[in-house]
Amino acid sequence: MGAAYERTVERTGAFSRLLITRRYPYEVIDAAGLRVMKAIADEGSFTAAAVSLGFTQPAISQMVRRLEQRTGTALVERMGRHVRLTEAGEVLARHAGTVLAALDAAEEEVAAIAGLRSGRVRLMAFPSSSASLVPQALALLKKRFPEVSVRFSEGEPPESLAALRAGDCDLAVAFAYEGTDVGRGEDLDAFVIRPLMEDEVRLALPPDHPLAGSQVIDLADVAEEPWIAGCPRCRGHLVSLAHAAGFVPNVAFQTEDYVAVLGLVRAGLGVALVPDLILEAAHEEGIVTRPLTPPSRRQIHAVTTADLLRVPAVAAALDALQESARTHPLGRVRV
Repeated sequence: MGAAYERTVERTGAFSRLLITRRYPYEVIDAAGLRVMKAIADEGSFTAAAVSLGFTQPAISQMVRRLEQRTGTALVERMGRHVRLTEAGEVLARHAGTVLAALDAAEEEVAAIAGLRSGRVRLMAFPSSSASLVPQALALLKKRFPEVSVRFSEGEPPESLAALRAGDCDLAVAFAYEGTDVGRGEDLDAFVIRPLMEDEVRLALPPDHPLAGSQVIDLADVAEEPWIAGCPRCRGHLVSLAHAAGFVPNVAFQTEDYVAVLGLVRAGLGVALVPDLILEAAHEEGIVTRPLTPPSRRQIHAVTTADLLRVPAVAAALDALQESARTHPLGRVRV
């Protein structure tokens, strides 16, 4: 019974699938067919239906025949110049109004999104950019396209790129230090990366530090200092620069809050590497910042995907970010 029964079930299942496929071929009922059935119900003849839809009478007849072939049943009963819907035809005509109204509403919404009379963009950016670069861009976007809504959240590059890859955001503002890419070894083939600006990294010192009067500071000169490190990517950059300068930094404090980083420097508890965007966003009172030799910079990018770039609201937000970067007083545009 076992093997024979299984073969019988398999054959029965295959036969059932074949019946279903034949009974309901692909695209049994389309929007054009529904419009024709509704017009026939409303007008009472093929000729009047053709006039109301802007078709020829033969075209209406052909569309009805095709729909009857697809559904496998008669939809109209012809009586001289007039026609009467069969029971199946009445069912299609009855549902046509609701279905066509929903389609018309969908078309209107899509047209509004395509014309930027509506739409949504989900933007994620790292914290220091959300204090200056991003607000200016969002103000430009709102001024140009007030009906486009923006959902904004903060996230460092690993988090924002993961959200973009997972479909949880449409556009990310991320950064990478010189010599690395924005993905830090991730597969970037799915992303479209547009450079926005360069951000110089400076050494932050307490004002009474012996090197506070220097114009430029070599990192090796502060090798023995306690260090205050920021986000994981920033800590990696510090370690890399220190290694190039011949020492291992003594990281005494770790915090992703750059207000706390500057507060610890201000209190004389250590030194830190701080990008210009953070210095612009935070208060510099009570600290001294100096450029490094050799200089250190990070590149700021807008990241999306090729498909999302074709969404008008996303493209408009990217344009606004690029304009904000071009006019930003601290950054240098990269081409």
